[in-house]
Amino acid sequence: MKNNKGKSLLVGSLIILLIISTPYFLYLYKSIDPDAQNIKTLFGTLKAGYYPSVQTYIYSFFAKFVPLILLVIWFLTNKHWWVHALSIPIMVYLFQLISIVNDSEDYFDEIEFIYAVPITVAVVVILYFLRSKLSIYILAVDLKKEMDENMKDPKKIGK
Repeated sequence: MKNNKGKSLLVGSLIILLIISTPYFLYLYKSIDPDAQNIKTLFGTLKAGYYPSVQTYIYSFFAKFVPLILLVIWFLTNKHWWVHALSIPIMVYLFQLISIVNDSEDYFDEIEFIYAVPITVAVVVILYFLRSKLSIYILAVDLKKEMDENMKDPKKIGK
């Protein structure tokens, strides 16, 4: 029991840390030289490519990445029936992010629909799998809250 509580606290803390840090990702581009064409990072060398500078590329990337991450977190942690409607903006931001990363494709919008269906199916399947794994924890929290309320006011139990 204690291990699950500690694990839940760790996962919740990581999610909160990610949500709190996302606005800072939007301003990460300001730390890059505006004239730089290449920069070396832990993940490799970033090149400006289609964009005028790496700073513009980083700005464009995080302008799509941050809302995508927040929507995915919202999708995974939401317990309401309308959560499935979030898959539409998730797909839109995903395709926009792909078009930013794949800047070598000149006419991405014209062939986007061809790739949309298989990628959408794969992403939706992955999201629903993750959501099914997390939903038991969301329901357990609701059940615990309801039980705590019933224990405070035993007269509600029979009604």
